[in-house]
Amino acid sequence: MSLTKPSAAPSSLPLRGLLVLGSAVVLAHLAVLQTLPAVLQVNAPGATTVRALNTRSIPAPMPTPPTLPAPVAKPPVQHKPRPAPRTLAPEPVNSVEVADATALAPAPEPTASTPEPPAPVASEPVATPVPPPPEPVTSAPVPPAPTVTQATAFRFADPVRLQYNLTGASKGLHYNARGELLWQQDGLQYNAQLSASMLFLGSRTRTSAGAITPAGLAPQRFSDKWRSEVAAHFDYDKGRATFSANTPDVPLLPAAQDQLSVVLQIAGMLAADPAHYPAGSSITLQTVGPRDADIWKFNIEGPDKAYVPYDTMDILKLTRVPLKEFDKQVELWLGPSISYLPVRLKITDPNGDFIDQQLRAVEKP
Repeated sequence: MSLTKPSAAPSSLPLRGLLVLGSAVVLAHLAVLQTLPAVLQVNAPGATTVRALNTRSIPAPMPTPPTLPAPVAKPPVQHKPRPAPRTLAPEPVNSVEVADATALAPAPEPTASTPEPPAPVASEPVATPVPPPPEPVTSAPVPPAPTVTQATAFRFADPVRLQYNLTGASKGLHYNARGELLWQQDGLQYNAQLSASMLFLGSRTRTSAGAITPAGLAPQRFSDKWRSEVAAHFDYDKGRATFSANTPDVPLLPAAQDQLSVVLQIAGMLAADPAHYPAGSSITLQTVGPRDADIWKFNIEGPDKAYVPYDTMDILKLTRVPLKEFDKQVELWLGPSISYLPVRLKITDPNGDFIDQQLRAVEKP
């Protein structure tokens, strides 16, 4: 039995099969290649035109601005779609449509833009109404400066000491006391002192000192001492009166007097020219106290009789007219026989307290 023959047949069979398989593959590729020109050929005459795929860029949407209270927005502008670009190919015949990429997604909505404020509407200028000027603040009218009496003739008494009996009432308590008026002058300077000593109430002294001028008495210092002393100073250079009690200064009017010299100034005026001051006339003078100043107006009532401890005397009575609610009432009985010095003097407070001094003696100082 030969061993070589049986092995030759199996080796030739695989080679033949490979040749057949390879030929089949080649034939298949050739068949495919023959069909490619009909599919891939573009722009060849008579060939089928394939539409180009058109794409466009879509801008990214701008970030939405924060919501603002804006006026009514304009309607969005409708943009006309751009026409599709023309191809360079001749008239298409039986074109095969290819799906447009834009057709696969919804058309983007127009980007919302911040609405512009409406343009101002031109209109005729409107005149702005001018407000009326503010009305001036009404205030209480300033009273006119009072007219004071300025005499030109004076005759003052020689130095004298007048003694008085005093009666009075204070806070419901009635009392009796002794008083004294000391008057001194040398034609250039004067000094007057009115004092009263009251049991259980102590003593009170008022002093006026100054110069004698063509306009009468010109006080320089007035003091009132009762337990403590307060004083007023007359500064004629500055035209003001100042007070030791630290109260506001006051301007001085012509012929200003203090609460003691005012009686002596009126006495000098009447002694010099009594006919010039008949009944019904008045004398007005600025009167400075220890803390302030006021206007004292005296009405001349006319001749009368005074019944005083010293004697029954002819007198001329004057009464101070209260100008304010809490003014003191002052009554003067002046004696022509003693150069119109006070024969009787009564001062009454608004609450009813009073002091009444009546002449009981006339002495030389």
